[in-house]
Amino acid sequence: MHKFTKVLAAIGLATVMSQSAMAENLKLGFLVKQPEEPWFQTEWKFADQAGKDLGFDVIKIAVPDGEKTLNAIDSLAASGAKGFVICTPDPKLGPAIIAKARSYDLKVIAVDDQFVNAKGEPMDTVPLVMMAATKIGERQGEELWKEMNKRGWKVDETGVMAITANELDTARRRTSGSMEALKVAGFPEKQIYQVPTKSNDIPGAFDAANSLLVQHPKVKNWLIIGMNDNTVLGGVRATEGQGFKAPNVIGIGINGVDAVNELSKGQATGFFGSLLPSPDVHGYKSIQMLNEWVTKGVEPQKFTEVTDVVLITRENFKEELKKKGLM
Repeated sequence: MHKFTKVLAAIGLATVMSQSAMAENLKLGFLVKQPEEPWFQTEWKFADQAGKDLGFDVIKIAVPDGEKTLNAIDSLAASGAKGFVICTPDPKLGPAIIAKARSYDLKVIAVDDQFVNAKGEPMDTVPLVMMAATKIGERQGEELWKEMNKRGWKVDETGVMAITANELDTARRRTSGSMEALKVAGFPEKQIYQVPTKSNDIPGAFDAANSLLVQHPKVKNWLIIGMNDNTVLGGVRATEGQGFKAPNVIGIGINGVDAVNELSKGQATGFFGSLLPSPDVHGYKSIQMLNEWVTKGVEPQKFTEVTDVVLITRENFKEELKKKGLM
């Protein structure tokens, strides 16, 4: 009986110890605007992986609007979290997010989208982990130039259709980077034609591209630039509507995940490929930095550029998307 009591006591002590060990696990939040999107699911998956590797719990919350964002911060504080990573549903929520986080003494890192203040200026005091917009744009231009030369196109028969959205900082930096890279490679500036889109989706870009094509009937081959997959796809659809065949069009998008349907088509189209960024890096790195900040007081850099991108085409897209956990 005496032995049995000792065993029970030992079990009881072990339970108490394991519960206290569990209670001591650091909690960090990861808030995303569109949890149904593969990009954000991958960020969450790799944030969880960082938690397993480094010993903290990740509280994942969907924040599709301003109200849900502020409620999520309340619930993180109530659960004892020490900070959070957020891809905000609206950059203009920045001041409200920071004010609420400070009231609870929570540390904040923005991912993917930069906060802006009431005047619409970037809040560069908040640490940000983001795709390097100019560099990914430059890569888009370089890949277009490479494929154009591979096809043996003559420069004087070729035009660049640059579908722009210059009021959006990220869009402007991507398309400017792309045009600059083409100029540096030797493409004549006078044959780079810019047209603004009303919206960064297929219909908006389709309308913009149609108006541009009508103005330049002598161009035989088109290189298409846009800030994401859908703007480039809109440009490609417009060329098809005006009778251009796939061998005379090269469109390279940015994002990867929105290009899957197009790249899955049996027959090649003018949409050649897409630059796939790294949601895996964004998810792991941002929360790793937050953990270091909370546990060791190591304040993150104000801007961490993620430059890892891979060109996905019909040949390799399945394999590359699987590597990132996107398929």
